[in-house]
Amino acid sequence: MRNYLILLSLFFGTICSSAQAQHKLRDGAYLAQDGKNKNVMLIIDHYLSCISYDDTGKQFRYTWGGQLAQRDNILTIVVEYDTRDSTLIGQQLELPYTITNDSLLLKQPNSQQLFIKQKTQKQRLDGLWRISGRQQGDKMQTIAKADRKTIKILIDGYFQWIAINPAVKGFYGTGGGYYTFKNNRYTEKIAFFSRDNNRVGQELNFDGTLVENVWHHKGKSSKGDDIYETWNREIVK
Repeated sequence: MRNYLILLSLFFGTICSSAQAQHKLRDGAYLAQDGKNKNVMLIIDHYLSCISYDDTGKQFRYTWGGQLAQRDNILTIVVEYDTRDSTLIGQQLELPYTITNDSLLLKQPNSQQLFIKQKTQKQRLDGLWRISGRQQGDKMQTIAKADRKTIKILIDGYFQWIAINPAVKGFYGTGGGYYTFKNNRYTEKIAFFSRDNNRVGQELNFDGTLVENVWHHKGKSSKGDDIYETWNREIVK
């Protein structure tokens, strides 16, 4: 009898664990298409960013995001930036969601959206990064951790950078689109750019190397300026 109870407990424990795993939102890129507007959600390393844009019309609409936790089919986001409503920065949002296969139904205060998970495309640079250095003249200048920061999200062939200062609800720009990293060659194709929509469609090529988990990024910016930057992985607790 005792052995039967142990087996029964293990069986139901496995079933419950499987059910919980099915409801856990996986890291990745998710897309909700609304006419010409693309709504992209990027999730990795306990961070979430949502972007809305029309790449054919070269129109950036908005972005918002922040630190992410999930439990019991609730996404909890501590908002670090929101171009639609800066008063939300610093607040904690709780958004219910449901998952069916690779579809994610996300319920927001005044709407709900159905996102489709995009194809997994693992690359060595996938992760959440924070700029840590930039060359000025002949010297590499360290960028110390501070309230103002530039972060970069890379996952499944999508990328986004965001320049922000959550402490003063500051937002200074964002851009993103698609990326590849192969044979120390990093390539971006811009799909949205908040500062200059004319940059949309540009393809930029850089030298990229990982040295002791620091990303060295060298090439020319979208303006044609020489750049050499270092990026460190951002740890969200």
